Amino acid sequence: MHSFSYLEYVCIIVKGSSSETIKDLQKPSDQVRNKMKKLALYACLLNLSLLVFLPNSNASQADKLDELILSRSTQNPPVTLSWAEEDALKTHSSAYVVPQEGMRQADKIVALPGQPYGVNFDHYSGYVTVDPQAGRELFYYFAESPYDSYAKPLVLWLNGGPGCSSLGYGAFEELGPFRINSDGKTLYRNKYAWNEVANVLFLESPAGVGFSYSNTTSDYNSAGDKSTAKDAYAFLINWLERFPEYKTRDFYITGESYAGHYVPQLAYTILVNNKFNQQSINLKGIAIGNAWIDDVTSTKGIYDYLWTHALNSDQTHELIEKYCDFTSENVSAICVNATRKALIEKGNIDFYNIYAPLCQDSSLKNGPIGSVYDFDPCSDYYGEAYLNRPEVQLALHAKPTNWSHCRGFDWKDSPTTILPIIKYLSESNIRLWIYSGDSDARVPVTSSRYSINTLKLPIQVPWRSWYSGNEVGGYVVKYKGVTFVTIRGAGHLVPSWQPERALTMIFSFLYGRLPPASPWKGF
Repeated sequence: MHSFSYLEYVCIIVKGSSSETIKDLQKPSDQVRNKMKKLALYACLLNLSLLVFLPNSNASQADKLDELILSRSTQNPPVTLSWAEEDALKTHSSAYVVPQEGMRQADKIVALPGQPYGVNFDHYSGYVTVDPQAGRELFYYFAESPYDSYAKPLVLWLNGGPGCSSLGYGAFEELGPFRINSDGKTLYRNKYAWNEVANVLFLESPAGVGFSYSNTTSDYNSAGDKSTAKDAYAFLINWLERFPEYKTRDFYITGESYAGHYVPQLAYTILVNNKFNQQSINLKGIAIGNAWIDDVTSTKGIYDYLWTHALNSDQTHELIEKYCDFTSENVSAICVNATRKALIEKGNIDFYNIYAPLCQDSSLKNGPIGSVYDFDPCSDYYGEAYLNRPEVQLALHAKPTNWSHCRGFDWKDSPTTILPIIKYLSESNIRLWIYSGDSDARVPVTSSRYSINTLKLPIQVPWRSWYSGNEVGGYVVKYKGVTFVTIRGAGHLVPSWQPERALTMIFSFLYGRLPPASPWKGF
């Protein structure tokens, strides 16, 4: 029986694969192997979402995660804990710092076009140079808290992909102070924005994403995990020069999806540089949501989630259980057929929130003001329209740009697991939470649980429910060094679908307590 590499095995799972192609899987010939490689290349070049069949053509951050995983022609080696130490020893961090005089005031936003009445907080946006020689600049949006901002912590938010925008997703669809109406021109307030409890900084990273750019075009062909962490660190130390009152503030890094790589690696970079260099960032913790942190356990978790949520048959699941070894370089043809069938059986649903409606009409509308209680599945289209308006780019101090949610990269380094960094951070006296919206099938709760369980950490607080307002918001278990939290009814973008529960969760994280064990008044 012929076997296939992981790349071939997954790339075969393409909508519309012919019965002839599936039959050919049984033929152990070089001709068929080459055919499968061409099919994989063809699918990847078309930017198809190969693990899920979405009705929308625009690539999302989860699509970009699919593309990255499928692009690996060979298994990358696991992450090592030496690269950041070597860089820190070679390069004194002061070499990154460029003058910031007058930049803060220049970045202050007077008003965003279409913003609602009564904005009661200061917000800023602009560019920070991370490599003067290359002309590489990263774009940020920063929303201070309306209440006692001087006493609240600083939170950095990173979206994943790799290659997707923390402005378009995080700031304007998830946890930022505004969301965009269906007209693509006006905004409405998010009463559950995270700047209610912290000062929140959104970073578009790496260069090439959103408004971030480089004057050296070859930078776009060399992006990867390590360079992204280095640039994000350079951004932070320069941004803190621009906003010096935050230098001593408690600092937290948060993010979702492929930020399961970004966030831990940036945290590790900070800790190493704090040890070896003069600059010190007051890192207190990280929180990552529906985070891809380990290829093997995350892939297995997808198929187990499909079966346990009645999205495929017992017979298909039994074949996957028997014939699929996600740790192996080679995968049997029976496994290929079974996994393909599992994805077909689920039908045309939103893979990132299995109970959510699909976007049926992506056109702009002059409808009513949107509601934070009812997330619009067409929000991507409204965000792209808004952020491409010239008056919006001017107000944000952005260079005229053809803005989009995600950008394709030929990603240069992406370890198959970052569990060694998770373990290192869990032993480094910083707070580490992994949270999971339980309606997401792309990086499901099963994947997160399997990944955490490989660490074999002792339990300090057993599994229990937690509350947001008068309802169960999810479930929590505290291990030694890691806390795992689920958010009930949330998809891949947790704050989009369950903003109040997400705010309860992040408030608890920031202030060093588990989410409430009984009903409470809330925000």
